[in-house]
Amino acid sequence: MDRRLLVLALGMFALGTDSFVVAGVLPEISRHFHISIGAAGQMTTAYAITYALMAPLLAAVAAHVPRKGMLLTGLCIFVIANLVTAASPNFALAIASRIFAGIGAAMFAPTATGAAATLVPPERRGYALSIVIAGLTASTALGSPIGAVIGGLGDWRWTMVFVSALAAASLVGVALMLAQVPPPPKISLFQRIKPVGDPRVAFTLLTTWLYQSGQFVTYTYFTVVFDRAIGHNSVLVGLLLVAFGLSGTVANLFVGRLADSMGNRRLIFGMLIMLTIVLASLSWASATLWTAIPALILWGACGWGLLAPQQHRLVAVAPQTAPVVLGLNTSCTYFGVTTAGVIGALTINVLGPHHLGYLGAVFVVVALGVAELATWRINVSDREFSVLKGWLRPDPPILQTEPSRRRRFSLRIGSKIARHEGTKLFSVFTGVIDSCCTKAQRRDCSSRKPVSLAMALTGNACASRRPHAASTRSDCSQRAGVVRKCTSN
Repeated sequence: MDRRLLVLALGMFALGTDSFVVAGVLPEISRHFHISIGAAGQMTTAYAITYALMAPLLAAVAAHVPRKGMLLTGLCIFVIANLVTAASPNFALAIASRIFAGIGAAMFAPTATGAAATLVPPERRGYALSIVIAGLTASTALGSPIGAVIGGLGDWRWTMVFVSALAAASLVGVALMLAQVPPPPKISLFQRIKPVGDPRVAFTLLTTWLYQSGQFVTYTYFTVVFDRAIGHNSVLVGLLLVAFGLSGTVANLFVGRLADSMGNRRLIFGMLIMLTIVLASLSWASATLWTAIPALILWGACGWGLLAPQQHRLVAVAPQTAPVVLGLNTSCTYFGVTTAGVIGALTINVLGPHHLGYLGAVFVVVALGVAELATWRINVSDREFSVLKGWLRPDPPILQTEPSRRRRFSLRIGSKIARHEGTKLFSVFTGVIDSCCTKAQRRDCSSRKPVSLAMALTGNACASRRPHAASTRSDCSQRAGVVRKCTSN
């Protein structure tokens, strides 16, 4: 396995941990700053919204910046911002530092996924993306529970220090291992933002937004959805989160390999169908621990396994602007988290927490329809391009093609045979002419003094004739010339 991909995955692990770890220490943050839990939750909102808005913008504007420099700068900002959060004396500074942490994450995440796609051959692109995304999915399995445990054992500030340490380790790895990262193609700013108007890209991004909203509308309120199975046991909460994250990590790695071999359409379709069934069953599956565990494993596998084929599709559709579209995909994920939080809160007030699974299933069904629209639009574009390419391609020049070795040998043999047969025909023809000329000469000179053929050939046959036969002499000279030519050939 390429160690450069592992370094990038570690950075994604730090970013994912920072996204979800605050939810586990909200009571401690609320007590420390003397604010409500709802207000403390805005630390996550500030980070997520900044991440979502800045990721595509920075990917488009800073596309000319060297990739390694972009990665290092993003990680530096992220590390410093989390350390400032840990040392914040008031809530206002903590919110401001969370915004800067979101900026650093927005610089790193799309650049890391785009770099991963260029560090390997095209046939291994899906696998490389799955390795990097595995860091994000593993953060839900390991980072969030570990951070919550650290905050519970000590102070919540140590959770932020833990996140900074993870990012610092990735920073050192990027500085030492990523000697060269292939730069993106040099294109204009208009060409970088042009994919936003491409229906193939738009439908794919909308699919990400919808299905992430569907799964996070339940995940955001995990403890109240599964309260019948776990009660108030924080250890069980951590174990279920670990099972959820580990299944997503393993599935993401496996699906990344499948995306390279069987394409992304069938993977996206199948996992969206399975995710719909799992979310719709949570109303009764969350009632007991023995039904909650398999439901969470399937949920994590389908929900996080979708990231690799979605990003694989985006890179295949818009390879020249891969950092931009991948940044947009990350933004759609965090917009889905924000949308799920608002809609989930309203649903809990109206229907209760145990019906959130139905709402999530509705979101995923709509995402399935949009994903099929994206597939249809991609297929139509491929067919149109094939037809246009056939129209524009000129006919191959037949006479200018280089003959094969066997063909050249046949041509040489044929030309030799033609020359030989032509020589034979010409010899027969000259023999006929010679015979005709000789007979004519003998008839014309039969009454005169006999002459030899040698004299006729040299033109002296008529020299011994009488002077009154001038016309005959000239005629014999002409015939002798014809015979001379015929015999010479």
